[in-house]
Amino acid sequence: MLAIIRGIIVVLFTILICFFGCIYCLFSPRDPRHVMTFGHAFGKLHKIFGIKLQERIPADAKEFGPSIYIGNHQNNYDMITMSNAVQPRTVTVGKKSLVFIPFFGQIYWLTGNILIDRDNRTKAHGTISQVVDQITKRQVSVWMFPEGTRSRGRGLLPFKTGAFHAAIAAGVPIVPVCVSSTHKKIKLNRWDNGTVIVEMLPPIDTTKYTKEQVRELAAHCRQMMQAKIEELDKEVEALDKRR
Repeated sequence: MLAIIRGIIVVLFTILICFFGCIYCLFSPRDPRHVMTFGHAFGKLHKIFGIKLQERIPADAKEFGPSIYIGNHQNNYDMITMSNAVQPRTVTVGKKSLVFIPFFGQIYWLTGNILIDRDNRTKAHGTISQVVDQITKRQVSVWMFPEGTRSRGRGLLPFKTGAFHAAIAAGVPIVPVCVSSTHKKIKLNRWDNGTVIVEMLPPIDTTKYTKEQVRELAAHCRQMMQAKIEELDKEVEALDKRR
């Protein structure tokens, strides 16, 4: 019964946010400031799912300037946990096909996110250039998932290099964002689903890396994130045991 109630609330909330959000965005379409506004709105759903969310965002995060944020992509619950860490003027990169999803697709486009054609290899190769162009011309930050897909309990997957190529080309820092493990820890029929920690790490300067060192940069970031996620998981386990 609890799962059904939660499902109804989430569906109604999503429809309302997307419908009225689209109307709101029509007054300033494609403005990247909207992504944080609606990202944080969806982030409020963590309370509906019985998640106690701890957000550890540096006090000066809004002063980082254009950056590329990278996060560990676990499952659909990222939408209600990681979205709380989205900073001003930060957009994401998504498939063009997202536009055809009723309500969500329209608000995704109107808020200024970057749409790419992943089925077209020729266009896909230009994704890095498109991201760099958006960063430099619009002075935005870009949120990317270097694993390329949801890990679904398989741990932190190997990183693809696109985000790191873009960061080096644009001369902007990489900002890792780590979320403690949520795979099989959130039950829709359970009222209390424990603690989830979202922690933003300090920016990593990419100006000392060349394009030939992109794999070195990716490996460094992955190692750092892996260590932090393991640390967060241990902390969450200890916190939930004390409750």
